[in-house]
Amino acid sequence: MATHTFHLTADWPELRNDVGEIEAGNLKTQVSIPPEMDGPGVGTNPDEMLLGAAATCYIITLAAMMERSKLEKESLTMESEGLVDVTNGVITYKKIIHKPRVVLQADATERDFSLAKRLAEKAESSCMISRAIKGNVEIELQADITAATR
Repeated sequence: MATHTFHLTADWPELRNDVGEIEAGNLKTQVSIPPEMDGPGVGTNPDEMLLGAAATCYIITLAAMMERSKLEKESLTMESEGLVDVTNGVITYKKIIHKPRVVLQADATERDFSLAKRLAEKAESSCMISRAIKGNVEIELQADITAATR
């Protein structure tokens, strides 16, 4: 078994509404509470980072599965949404919605479409971040699979 270790350093110089910094490998950014939660909105925030981790893990996993399956594509893009509920001062990350858009080659067959749909669904359960948050944050998939026009 191989174990990979990731390290992050954080500096938070003041109180709740200050701006801190984090650094982990190639990630170096300012962080603060978003304005929607009465923060200064400088840099990124934990909500965006969780959404970013889930989205990038999913799209990389899907791309790898498509490559291993030799399913050729014109493009693979995605939008993701994170829904956070604030009730009685309790903040809960409720749901992440991934909306991948797979554009297959113009000559894609029904088998290609079926495979793309199956892989889009399987990538969600195979992604390390999705597995890590399972049972705590609902993940919804709204895949759009089309073929390129000639």
